[in-house]
Parts: sequence; structure tokens; C-alpha cells
Amino acid sequence: MNLNLNNKYALVCGSTAGIGKATAIALASEGTNVTLIARNEDKLKAVLTELPHPENHSYIVADFSNPEDLQQKVADFIANNHGFHILVNNTGGPAGGPIFNAKLEEFQNAFTQHLKCNHVLAQTLVPFMKDEGYGRIVNVISTSVKQPLDGLGVSNTIRGAVANWSKTLANELGQFGITVNNVLPGATGTERLTEIIKNKSAKTGKTKDEAANAMKQAVPAKRFAKPEELADAITFLASERASYINGINLPVDGGRTKSL
Repeated sequence: MNLNLNNKYALVCGSTAGIGKATAIALASEGTNVTLIARNEDKLKAVLTELPHPENHSYIVADFSNPEDLQQKVADFIANNHGFHILVNNTGGPAGGPIFNAKLEEFQNAFTQHLKCNHVLAQTLVPFMKDEGYGRIVNVISTSVKQPLDGLGVSNTIRGAVANWSKTLANELGQFGITVNNVLPGATGTERLTEIIKNKSAKTGKTKDEAANAMKQAVPAKRFAKPEELADAITFLASERASYINGINLPVDGGRTKSL
């Protein structure tokens, strides 16, 4: 299937590791010109060398704890280079823990790094998408928007807010040839999963291997996802082939989520 992504421009957030990095590689492999964005410049430079035809790609150093600075840096890049047809919103999740014990600043920080940053990036990129008559916004969130996950109280709350923001935006932008969709990863082999397994091990007294195996048993596929499997779903949603898919939550979780 030809995804028709040649000569498209994509901004991929959180692209120095995990799902973000895998997505940057997948998009670049389909001919997309990718701009990486994260806060660690050394890691950004390293990932850039791993993309097919590194000379076609670029990066922006920005911290998602400061939405105003993030927006300014992206706006400056656009003014001096080009706009973007594709936005992949992807940011590391909040620390785990019971929601009752969560401090107010945990909610505030997560809301800033996820919803606020997603919003300012969409506001900055959408004018170019409208001019081009083509836009794809893909938000990497969590299956918790369908089925809240135990021990991830702050994440469950903020992910739900992002999902509803996304659906509302999809309704507003669909008429301009712009789609807005969410990809919901299940347990995926990333640093985030390693942290979750470590916390489960400490809480239950099981070894890390035992905690990991228990998580795998809750998945019909009986294994964790590879970041590349999430990247393939994101890349498809970013393509012309997904032009009539808009405003959806797509679980990529091996069947773990019990709701439809």
C-alpha cells in the first residue's frame, strides 16, 4: 500500500526514545521529512543519524514543561523553514500512584505537559495544514481513556482530558481536510513500561520478571507490544490512506482492553 507520504513534513514529539523514536523512523522510511522535538539535544542528534537520509530531517530542542517557550520555538522554526502536514503529540506519562494520594501539582504538571502543549502545537501548525488542505494530528495517549488503569490515577485523569480535547478538535477541523485521532498504546516495551513493572514489583513483592509475566497474561497476545507496532499504526493514520478516519481512539494493545 502506497501511503503517499513523500514530501510531507512531520513534527514528532518525544522522539528520542520509545514510541516517538520508532514513529520518526517509520515516517522517514515512508519518505516524510521529519523534525524531531525533545529537550535533550545530544539525544536528538543521535536519533537524527538513525533516520533514513538524515540530511532531509531536522530537530528542535524544547521543554514541554513550558508551553509558551515550546510554541515560540516551533513558530520560529516554521517562519525560517516550513510548516508541517503531520503532528504527532507524544509525551512521557506522569508518575504512577493512587489518585487519592496525588498532589495538586502532579495534575497541574501533567495537564501542562500533555493537554496544554498539544493545544499550542495544534494552534501553531493548523494554519499551514489548512493552506495545504491536508493535516494529520495523532495523539499518543493510553488505553486508560477506555478503561482506567489501576495505580495510574493522574495519568488516567489527564489522558481522558486529552481524548475529549482531541474529539472536539476533530469535529472542528474535519472540514479542512485535517484529521485528529488518538492511538492508545497497551503495555509497550519502553522505559515507561520498565518503570511500571518496577513499581508493580515493589508493591506486590514479586520479582520484576514475575510482575512482567503477570502483565503479559492479561493480554490475549501474551506479550508486550514493540514500539514499532505503535509506530506503524501512527504512520497509517498520518497518511492519505486514512483520509476518512477522524476523531477515533485506536487501541494498539494486543486485545487487552476489555471494552469495545
